[in-house]
Amino acid sequence: MLSDADYGGNASAGRQRGKKRGAAAEPTSGDSQPMRSTGRQSNVRVRRSSNNSNNPTGQAKRKATDTDEEDDQSEKKYRKCEKAGCPATYPVCFASASERCAKNGYTSRWYHLSCGEHFCNECFDHYYRSHKDGYEKYASWKRVWTGNGKSEPSLKAFMADQQLPYWVQCTKPDCGKWRQLTKEIQLTPSLVSTYRCGLKVNNVKTEGPDQCSLPEDMRVAGVSDSWWNSMLIVPPLLKDSPANPFLIAYYPDCVGMSPSASPSNFAHGDLRTERRRVIQPQIPGLCPYFQPFYQPNECGKALCVRPDMMELDELYEFPEFSRDPTMYLALRNLILAAWHRECKEALTPQKCIPHVTIRGLVRVRCVQELDRVLHFMTRKGLINTGVLLVKQPTLPEQYHQKKKVLVIGAGASGLAAARQLKNFGMQVVVLEAQDRIGGRVWDDQSLGVTVGRGAQIVNGCVNNPIALMCEQLGVKMHKLGDRCDLLQEGGGTTDPAIDKRMDFHFNAILDVVSEWRKDKSQHQDAPLGEKIQEVYKTFLQESGIHFSELEEKVLQFHLSNLEYACGSTLDQVSARSWDHNEFFAQFSGDHTLLREGYSSVLHKLAVGLDIHLKSPVQSIDYFGDVVKVTTTSGSQWTAQKVLVTVPLALLQKGIIQFCPPLPERKLKAIHSLGAGVIEKVH
Repeated sequence: MLSDADYGGNASAGRQRGKKRGAAAEPTSGDSQPMRSTGRQSNVRVRRSSNNSNNPTGQAKRKATDTDEEDDQSEKKYRKCEKAGCPATYPVCFASASERCAKNGYTSRWYHLSCGEHFCNECFDHYYRSHKDGYEKYASWKRVWTGNGKSEPSLKAFMADQQLPYWVQCTKPDCGKWRQLTKEIQLTPSLVSTYRCGLKVNNVKTEGPDQCSLPEDMRVAGVSDSWWNSMLIVPPLLKDSPANPFLIAYYPDCVGMSPSASPSNFAHGDLRTERRRVIQPQIPGLCPYFQPFYQPNECGKALCVRPDMMELDELYEFPEFSRDPTMYLALRNLILAAWHRECKEALTPQKCIPHVTIRGLVRVRCVQELDRVLHFMTRKGLINTGVLLVKQPTLPEQYHQKKKVLVIGAGASGLAAARQLKNFGMQVVVLEAQDRIGGRVWDDQSLGVTVGRGAQIVNGCVNNPIALMCEQLGVKMHKLGDRCDLLQEGGGTTDPAIDKRMDFHFNAILDVVSEWRKDKSQHQDAPLGEKIQEVYKTFLQESGIHFSELEEKVLQFHLSNLEYACGSTLDQVSARSWDHNEFFAQFSGDHTLLREGYSSVLHKLAVGLDIHLKSPVQSIDYFGDVVKVTTTSGSQWTAQKVLVTVPLALLQKGIIQFCPPLPERKLKAIHSLGAGVIEKVH
């Protein structure tokens, strides 16, 4: 039999209480409350014995009955928690709100919040009954909760949100014990960061022996049990989460935040009744290209998550949260928001813990789960990315085991992968065939300004890793306007009205193709170029419109631009699937120009990496546990893993020999892909 104070493991106390009752204890009823003898039952026994006053046996029975009654009265009356599975036999009321609070005694009903946290019926009445002193406090909280939230403002939710004590962990390196704070102490990030055992109000330490030597509350040990979360009655909702400004368009309790600590949302009513245009929250000091959360009615944005539901890979990683994802959503949203607010340093659990503000023992569990969630998001590439230079690995050794990885190619993708793997804690070596890094990025500064021989424009800056690295480095991005002049052969510009009209006809042709493919199966597919010509000829015949020579040239420009985007001539592109990439999340937003060139970012990305230039790879032998890479000079490199980031054209030409040969499915994919070619004239 365990109380709220010792259900985590104080079995000896339960045994002592059992010995006190002894064999004279009465049988228990269905709710485990002892059936004690009443005064009426004692009187009946006395009268029966008095019918035979001369019988010494009757006198002995009477004395035995009196002794049992005295022992029974000396026992403390109790009632166990009726929540199925709760181990607390002697609950203790944490609220102590009513003068008649049962504390650790008897009450007509115990209200369960978690294994180890209960409040008595007297404290329930203190807040719930309108004639009681605590009712106005509950009613005031209820109005705020109802105005901001969506969940029921029950009294249990009120007790969890307002009355449960806070728990905080000692920051002393050799301690780390969890302590329950007294009611007058409010939890703040600064308190969490500096708390030591025995700390009272205004940072005053308790006098006496070393407070860290005192044992930890045994309820804390029970929080780590796998089933503990399932016994929570109220979902854990964080107060003052860093995610709050990002999620003002959502009900707070749907995204893991407390409605009592979140501002009223004016947009709820409109968003429920109709689809409105997406409005991104304006957060002071935040890069406008950082949009880690989908807003309501928004979709198709890369590196973005829905704050009110778990994604499929998250459910696979954390199946225990599939039934109630509130705790996971609260922690994940907190981590994402904290990272985007300060992306120039690696985000660690120690930086997030001060922002986990929630009452009750559930805070202990939230802090315990925080490491797993943060490490998962790091592996997923949502946080701790870019040009970070870390002193400690961003992942514990269990995830990487300090394996050695060879990265082939020092272009943008190779450098980004090498930096991320090195930050994880792996040993990374980069092999580059040329005498410089950057790959297809090659900036020329011979004229006094940066001229990009290769890439220089960022297409779609929202959540783009390049935009993140520019923010980390302080590199300015120049926003490009919508105007795009088309130059003619003689150097003159095309009339914008003609360009706009032919752009409309071009998109109309593609719309007709989209309608055609709706009911077509794969074996009914056709080349996109063929369908475009078919639709175009039909349009000219039915409309009687004749385009001028200049208009025809502008239309051909749009068709050639489509070929560039698809990486192939249109007779090699599927009419059913030419835009299949639109079904996947895209980088949206502004197009920008890097005036200092991509090299300003890539050279920072390469800092600290082990890069070997002039090392063209000839063969990769990946048969067995160790991968062997041989360069054209005869040098050999070995590692547990190899990552090939060379351009698609090199793979198609078969310049690198693989042993054993690549699987047929990979070869088919390599030779089926196309890459457009563009000529830059400066």
